[in-house]
Amino acid sequence: MTTEKENFLMTLRGEIPEWVPRFTYGALPGEKKPVPNQMVEPPFLSEYRMTGGGKDIWGVEYVGTKEAAGGMLPKPGEFILKDIKKWRDVIQAPDISNIDWEAMAKKHLESLQIDRTQTAVTFALHFGYFQHLMAFMGFTEGLCAMHEEPEEVMALFDYLCDFYCTVAENIMHYYEPDVFSIADDTAAWLNPFISPEMYRRMLVPFYDRQASIAREAGIIIGMHNCGRSECFIDDWLAIGVSVWDPAQTINDLDGIKQKYGNKLVLAGGWDPVGVLASPEVTDQQIYDSVKHAMDRLAPGGGYVFAGGFLGAIDDPEVKRKNEVLTRAVEEIGRSFYK
Repeated sequence: MTTEKENFLMTLRGEIPEWVPRFTYGALPGEKKPVPNQMVEPPFLSEYRMTGGGKDIWGVEYVGTKEAAGGMLPKPGEFILKDIKKWRDVIQAPDISNIDWEAMAKKHLESLQIDRTQTAVTFALHFGYFQHLMAFMGFTEGLCAMHEEPEEVMALFDYLCDFYCTVAENIMHYYEPDVFSIADDTAAWLNPFISPEMYRRMLVPFYDRQASIAREAGIIIGMHNCGRSECFIDDWLAIGVSVWDPAQTINDLDGIKQKYGNKLVLAGGWDPVGVLASPEVTDQQIYDSVKHAMDRLAPGGGYVFAGGFLGAIDDPEVKRKNEVLTRAVEEIGRSFYK
């Protein structure tokens, strides 16, 4: 019998799976069966996110937002880097010389209580070089720095990349991951924040250095980039990326699937917009939206459903809608390739 893990990895390899898998970062609320995928990040890098906020390893203060299911952003108005030319005085990597990497990974995996025969593991390091800069400086100053002082920005990215690659080289093999995830949200819903040329020149070299670790290990590489980021696809493929999440519906997903086929697996294709954003959305409308997404993107494989309703964790209506969504994905997805 094919497991959730096997079916998920079949899809990511470009094969036609037995059913449409669902993209998960970990256990879904109320879910009893094994999930296809568990995201892992070395705990010392993400501790502040697990505890509801606080300072990250670079000194940025993060605060959660109840209405966004606890999603975190840098504390407004308290950016730590005022002048990009002075980043060396402000941004200091922590000392990692005394970390017991094997013990850290083992304890982390044990705490997640996952069955590795049933659930794939995706290894991640951080949320992106572009996003780090914006967290350090804010969007106005961060974007100005990219235009006015590109050499200093790239020197900062190089410093960050050295640190994160060192972490990966020390700990990744203890996790024995199936997938390596690179992340950076460089686009808003309607358009990218920067041009493809700037992206290629200032960011791709650092993604490539991370990707080389996965290429050498022979594991699948994923790219997380929200919003209208389709203009960056060729750059992802050039460094070995084969799956993109969350592949939001503002992008020309039909054209992308036609152009790239299963060379680029789309994990997404569903967003709670339009009628789905209405408080009065019905169960049938949710079912219909899932069927539309799968009918559109799942034929021939190369598709993983990804998406959910966001809101306060204790909001009963959000809970209801996500329960309906989960049932729809399960019922429609399980029979799709029959």
